Amino acid sequence: MAKVAFIGLGVMGYPMAGHLQKHGHEVKVYNRTVEKALRWVDKFGGQYGETPAQATAEAEFIFTCVGNDDDLRQVVTGDQGIISTIAQGAILIDNTTTSAEVARELSQQLAYKGAFYLDAPVSGGQVGAENGVLTMMVGGAPEVFERARPVINAFARCCELMGEVGSGQLTKMVNQICIAGVVQGLAEGLHFARSAGLDGEKVIEVISKGAAQSWQMENRYQTMWAGQYDFGFAIDWMRKDLGIALDEARRNGSHLPLAALVDQFYSEVQAMGGNRWDTSSLMARLEKNRR
Repeated sequence: MAKVAFIGLGVMGYPMAGHLQKHGHEVKVYNRTVEKALRWVDKFGGQYGETPAQATAEAEFIFTCVGNDDDLRQVVTGDQGIISTIAQGAILIDNTTTSAEVARELSQQLAYKGAFYLDAPVSGGQVGAENGVLTMMVGGAPEVFERARPVINAFARCCELMGEVGSGQLTKMVNQICIAGVVQGLAEGLHFARSAGLDGEKVIEVISKGAAQSWQMENRYQTMWAGQYDFGFAIDWMRKDLGIALDEARRNGSHLPLAALVDQFYSEVQAMGGNRWDTSSLMARLEKNRR
């Protein structure tokens, strides 16, 4: 078993770190809110550090799951950051959804310390984190990935190396682009069904057996039909992710008109007070207009 550090105990990181401890690894955690780190230790065991540097000083594998590019830079290179005490040969596995640019930047800085970097954003949401069945898309060197894979498997049912550092984040951008289109299509379909006086349950029962089936349909249609959105992956975070993808698209010359349009729709839901609503709340915007 390995010495592991986990930085960031949010809705995803808290259970992910827990799975690592349950799998027998020696886990030390850090969170900006110390009370949450203490609750984690009380629930799972392990230890906590008062700073990122303290939590990661002896770790062979360091996981980070924070908010955005700036948050990641802060815990890695800021005052009392990971880089100040990281051991030679250690691997930092970043599960935050960030830009590919910051992944490449931090990889280079860690290399100067003799350490390694994997950008490894995840998909599967809070439920996937709690059940230990996340999907992880990874960028980095093959030999580094193979060293880290057995540890990552504590909370991932699918983990694939996509290419060099940055490739994991680029793949996550593809994931978010696809989700945006699917959720908007499902929202429009359900909105149309209601406007046409159809039974939503029966509609989904039929079309889910054909080509229209999707994870979003299977897991979100009931709450969308009921107008319930106070859970799940927040719009604020989805807009952050889409913003990263749109920025990257401007750099690589790709065209994302649907993603840009859905991002605009999400801004309208935010204006309705839905910043923390689930991404499926695109239907709330349509229903508001219908009424």
